[in-house]
Amino acid sequence: MLTHALAAALALVTAQTAPRVSTANGQSVAVAPFPGQTQTYNLMQWDSNQLPRLYERSEQLPLTDAEVTKLAQAGFDEARLVRMIEQRRCACDASADGLIRLKQAGVSPAVLDAVSTHALAPHRALDVLVTLDFTGESRVARESFLYFFVEDGEFTRVFTANLSELLGRQNAHETRVDRSDILRARTVRRIQLAGQVPLKSYGPHRVLVAASANPSLSHPSQLTDAERQKAQAYTFDYPRSSLQSLCRLTAGYKRDAVLTYKWNFQGSRFECEWN
Repeated sequence: MLTHALAAALALVTAQTAPRVSTANGQSVAVAPFPGQTQTYNLMQWDSNQLPRLYERSEQLPLTDAEVTKLAQAGFDEARLVRMIEQRRCACDASADGLIRLKQAGVSPAVLDAVSTHALAPHRALDVLVTLDFTGESRVARESFLYFFVEDGEFTRVFTANLSELLGRQNAHETRVDRSDILRARTVRRIQLAGQVPLKSYGPHRVLVAASANPSLSHPSQLTDAERQKAQAYTFDYPRSSLQSLCRLTAGYKRDAVLTYKWNFQGSRFECEWN
């Protein structure tokens, strides 16, 4: 970092050596120096073929590794297959291992280059929409924390929601009246939270959704036997790349039959959508 003295010296040298021009009011200002020799270019002579290519994208879904291999083995010529990848993109594994597998399957070098250039960016996180439904007029949850455990290779990612804080929000749009039962109207409160779950590994993953009174769980093994029995497990296959990667987690709560002022966890549903 320049000291104040050195910075001042450099500023003085710049002011002394930079050429100066006069403004309309007679003041002299310094301008940045330009080299004395010049060379002029005619923009009309620029060759547009030297600019990057523009690709006409197709509305079709991107090709996959299996589809690229299938088309190559079916005899599609190299230029046509490259053009298809340019138009449709490729939800392919463009890692070193993925390209090696394509090469071993007989895919040509030019097609491998197209896959490497036009493959969709690999996923870095999973988009998750969490929906919490509370049916009835209770005030607090029996188990105040909802946990979402995700297996990610050597790690277990832990996400938690403090229901007491969520229920303390005063958002009128979250509360509605269910009149599907003509004999009794029921108050339903729906809270939705959207976020991302960072995942480093691709392929099969295990998920566990559980309700607990413990605010500091860091692993599913810390759940009590009763909490583990009520927990629900899911699996999903996380692709390396896709146009969409949305998972939906829905958890339902109802008024406890005994302690009517408390919510009771009823269960959950977890589903993912890729394309």
